[in-house]
Amino acid sequence: MRLGRVATDDGARWVREDDGRLVPVEDPFLAFAQARTPDDEQGGAVAGEVLAPVAPLVVVGIAQNGPAHESPVQAWLKSPRTVVASGQSVRLRRDAGTAVAEGEIAVVIGKPTHGLVAENAHEYVLGVTAVNDLSSPDLAQRDPRNFESKSGDGYTPLGPWIDTESGIDDIRLRVLVGDRLVADTGSSELPMPIRDCLAYVSAWSPLGPGDVVMTGAPLSQTPVEAGATVRILVGDIELVTPLA
Repeated sequence: MRLGRVATDDGARWVREDDGRLVPVEDPFLAFAQARTPDDEQGGAVAGEVLAPVAPLVVVGIAQNGPAHESPVQAWLKSPRTVVASGQSVRLRRDAGTAVAEGEIAVVIGKPTHGLVAENAHEYVLGVTAVNDLSSPDLAQRDPRNFESKSGDGYTPLGPWIDTESGIDDIRLRVLVGDRLVADTGSSELPMPIRDCLAYVSAWSPLGPGDVVMTGAPLSQTPVEAGATVRILVGDIELVTPLA
């Protein structure tokens, strides 16, 4: 199932995507807590602007998850106020050096993570989506906590859909700038598997429904400039971000 949110006159509404139709559904986190698929709501298909698929309270980034890193994997926090929807233009900062797009598999947490370990991590995941962790790596030496380098307005494009069926162990990830393919990788090439990343994070800090974990971009990052359009594909979910 492909879940998302659309803007309506009555506010944000949960939908499932069905051959281009947007079918309203109940809150998927309530259904997930009861170990079932969200039920359709009455009223038929709806129309509206597709929003970011969740409005997380917490966005966690995974660092050091690459073949060149000798230190253990680490985590850091990114402001959820930087999350924007697919298709929304993002203005790159002009005061932070080179801009880099980092295509990543984002995990959407489905329920409180108390009791999560690597072996059962999938039981806590509503689904996966695409994220572009826009960054300014030139600031890294003076900014080891990733605050300045990750904090641009709109620097976390997310979505547009949550794939609830792909699992977390073997997911293809591609990054394109315009029509040029710059990365073709996947979760199986992450030095630390996604389920181990989730276990690491939840061992230190509780997560809850709608929170997002970005799982790292060791092989899926590229410098970008204003005027480019970046496309991140996680499975068959495509996140599109024009840069200004």
